[in-house]
Amino acid sequence: MSEEEKATFDRGSALSIFGSDRKEDFMALLFALILAFFVYINY
Repeated sequence: MSEEEKATFDRGSALSIFGSDRKEDFMALLFALILAFFVYINY
């Protein structure tokens, strides 16, 4: 199954800002939490 996933979904995107996927995922999570916090405060 892992060979099939590798063919259809490539994790290493050229659009990635960060070098590691873990850092990119963490920054996306942090951004989402900050955005949700501001929406919660303002509305």
